[in-house]
Amino acid sequence: MGVKEASISTLTPGPDDLWFIPLGGTGEIGMNMNLYGHNGQWLMVDCGVSFDEPLVPPYQDTSPSARFDIVAPDPSFIAQQKEKLCGMVITHGHEDHVGAVPYLWPRLRCPVYTTAFTAEILQRKLAQTGLKDKVPIIIVDALSEHQVGPFSLNWLAVTHSIPEPYALKISTPAGSVLHTADWKIDAQPVTGKPFDATLYRQLGSENILAMVGDSTNATKPGFSVSERNCFDGLLATIRPLEGRVVVSCFGSNVARLISLAHIAVKTGRYMALYGRSLLNMYSIARRLDVWPDHLKLIDPDHAGYLPPAEVLAVATGSQGEQRAALARMARDDHHQLSLDKGDTVIFSSIVIPGNEQLVGALISQLNGLGITTITSEDSQLPIHASGHPCAEELKLMYSWVKPQIAIPVHGEPEHLDAHGQVAKSAGVRKRYVGRNGDLYRLAPVTGIRRQVVRTGRVPVKA
Repeated sequence: MGVKEASISTLTPGPDDLWFIPLGGTGEIGMNMNLYGHNGQWLMVDCGVSFDEPLVPPYQDTSPSARFDIVAPDPSFIAQQKEKLCGMVITHGHEDHVGAVPYLWPRLRCPVYTTAFTAEILQRKLAQTGLKDKVPIIIVDALSEHQVGPFSLNWLAVTHSIPEPYALKISTPAGSVLHTADWKIDAQPVTGKPFDATLYRQLGSENILAMVGDSTNATKPGFSVSERNCFDGLLATIRPLEGRVVVSCFGSNVARLISLAHIAVKTGRYMALYGRSLLNMYSIARRLDVWPDHLKLIDPDHAGYLPPAEVLAVATGSQGEQRAALARMARDDHHQLSLDKGDTVIFSSIVIPGNEQLVGALISQLNGLGITTITSEDSQLPIHASGHPCAEELKLMYSWVKPQIAIPVHGEPEHLDAHGQVAKSAGVRKRYVGRNGDLYRLAPVTGIRRQVVRTGRVPVKA
């Protein structure tokens, strides 16, 4: 494996060391799991899953292999020394950051630090695996500062496509790191406050050692689309349509759901949700007062009795998942809603790499029924807004934070490489582009050792 793997007993950070080791999410998009090491202890940041994945990442093995419904990073390295794991931080409520906790926590058994919104998501997941009220969850917010083992943690607000997303400043006597998690610059988000650059300009005078950052859209120039622009694009797209309108989007995108509820009011339609993840996220948003009280939804059983021009349905299945609501509608075996010729399905999403064939087959099936389909890739109007920064946003963040080292994570190899080039163009002198299992030494001497920790993937059961 290039450099000999270190045994757990010899791979222990000292009081002068600050280390970073990704176990998942660096080399793939999804299943994020990161470790920071200092003074004999470890801090985990995020614990996520991916769906319909093989156990070997495509960049390591391009041959066809068996796929599993839910896949998580193999936590063996840290599980075998869980007494040194002082805590776990979940930066926000997306599945690729929180989804593995109910399956892997019994092997880790550490306190979990996260926001109220994400904690509600997590508690519902834990209830499904018999762990409700058994996992110690500490609620944090923008004013929080917690000492977790040798790590001093501060939560910094960002904008993203789910309520209460945060970046994390991790401070130790050996140095400080900004872990951005998922973010974008959005001056007009539908939920939460606009992006506050002041927080990050202040870091520029704090001698930040490294920025560990989101690479998802590093290959894309310019800036990401604001959620407000997406609202305008969807409204203009839906307003002239005459039949039923079905919008498929990522189930956790609460901002998109709120935008669509506003659009339903403006276009004289009634909105209903189809799919367990959508209904669950709506329930959480209402419980925590994120959902505006005046935006009413109808029972999904009732939409089938309305005139087609009065229906706005939101359905899971934007990635072509065969068991999701949209695929069942395309097969005409959904028990609550049937689609007819003249209806329109809008994909308010992107196609995640690897899902092209599934989505293409679903679109063909819908078109064969006489249903019009509109994808974000083909639309002249912005009907989807990514939650991740494009190249110019990354450059701005580097210009504000001024880290000594750039560490691209959360991306496939091409995204990591592109992020590294963006950091170079922004004047960051040291850039370490690696993979899961690499040991990034941030202090006292900087460097990267390849494949020091054995990593992998494990299938988990829903």
